[in-house]
Amino acid sequence: MTISSDSFFYRQQTTPLIDALITLKNKPDAAFYVPGHKRGQGVSDRLLSLLGKTVFQADLPELPELGNLFAPDEAIKQAQLLASEAFGADRSWFLVNGSTCGVIAAIVATCRPGDKIIVPRNAHQSVIMGLIISGAVPIFLNPEYDASWDLPLSITPSALEAALRENSNVKAVFLVYPTYHGVCGDIQTFAAITHRYNIPLLVDEAHGAHFRFHQALPPSALSMGADLSVQSTHKVLSAMTQASMLHIQGDRINTQSISQALQLVESTSPSYLLLASLDGARQQIALHGERLLTQTIELSKLAVEKINKIDNLSVLELTEKRPGFHDLDITRLTVNVTGLGITGLEVDDIFREKLEVTAELPMLSHLAFIISIGNTKEDINKLIDAFKTLNNYFCSSSNWLFSSSPHLLNPSPLKLSPRDAFFAPKQTVKIEQSIGKISGELICPYPPGIPILMPGEIITSEAIAYLIKIQELGGMISGCTDSKLKSMNVVIN
Repeated sequence: MTISSDSFFYRQQTTPLIDALITLKNKPDAAFYVPGHKRGQGVSDRLLSLLGKTVFQADLPELPELGNLFAPDEAIKQAQLLASEAFGADRSWFLVNGSTCGVIAAIVATCRPGDKIIVPRNAHQSVIMGLIISGAVPIFLNPEYDASWDLPLSITPSALEAALRENSNVKAVFLVYPTYHGVCGDIQTFAAITHRYNIPLLVDEAHGAHFRFHQALPPSALSMGADLSVQSTHKVLSAMTQASMLHIQGDRINTQSISQALQLVESTSPSYLLLASLDGARQQIALHGERLLTQTIELSKLAVEKINKIDNLSVLELTEKRPGFHDLDITRLTVNVTGLGITGLEVDDIFREKLEVTAELPMLSHLAFIISIGNTKEDINKLIDAFKTLNNYFCSSSNWLFSSSPHLLNPSPLKLSPRDAFFAPKQTVKIEQSIGKISGELICPYPPGIPILMPGEIITSEAIAYLIKIQELGGMISGCTDSKLKSMNVVIN
């Protein structure tokens, strides 16, 4: 079935979950079931002033008309079937614990304790959680690295081929496509290589839920042969925060294994508001995706054109394909600010406090901005004006060098599997005494949530220096027991 057929559009107009909630919201009912606010009757006045009563009237549990997320029938079943058709999958699952739970479930469903899985070192921290729960042993591949931008790219097909050739008992390959900054690897070649070994290709496509719906965007992972894709429908489409989807195709992954794995990591009391938002986001992008994304792409091109003309700034672009950089999502705007002589973290503070603009991801040398179907031309003009204003106050002719990411330039060796390190006995030591020891913590700047240190890795002086610098400059560090980074938990040898 093609995405442009009349029958496709006819089916995709329906919203079974939203329709069921509308019916139930308007149906008189003496509620003796959860949640405790009883269809909005017991909500605090302060919360009502923020959200209004309507949202609580639709905040309902697993009533017969809605179905159960873990044994889908009725509205949920129909909504997931429509999603699988819209996103080009054989089967789709709605996720209410974000893409994090989908990534964990994908690893648990395909790997048993001791099995090997190939993973890029710039994977999200949810992958490490999946390794801890599953007991799988990672074979980390370092992505290509762009030193001028201090950006991790994708791994290369040759690196993947070599890892598969040199390792036995590999049960899955896990890739990031696209990266946080919209960089895409050669997913079609990755799929072909992986399938020659008769193992599944799992893809963290959290930032690529929109790819399928416009030809000017990179192709979706499933369309290029991936077996499984996890997408954050809330990140770039219009679902509510925490609402995501998991899609599979083919027969390399057992569907029952996915369903069972999801029961480990999702709430048994899922929010039907989140589920309904997935239903609505699917309908919107299936019916109007090309028009909405055309507008979005035009706004992105405008931003690129105008910001590139501002002195001391540059925008990440794909001028030609190269190892680790096969494609780029134009709706992801990354602006290098090193020419201003201040960090991206400082730029973000100024934007928020003075210029009413907020970036998605500030880092040392650049900032990333997500331009989506929800943005307007006014937003873009405000962003352009903010950079013009900034450039009038800050500029530097010096070539200021920022610290590069240690896990990309000098990756720490993995001495224990993440699971073994997670459950191993630990002790707390001063931060300077932790160097050379095995990390017992998962520590990363957030966002983007890529670990600088993970359980089982040797702690290096470069990693500690990088974390301290990020914190001193105002960045957020997650996962550390000591929020001041004065001490760390290490594995007792």
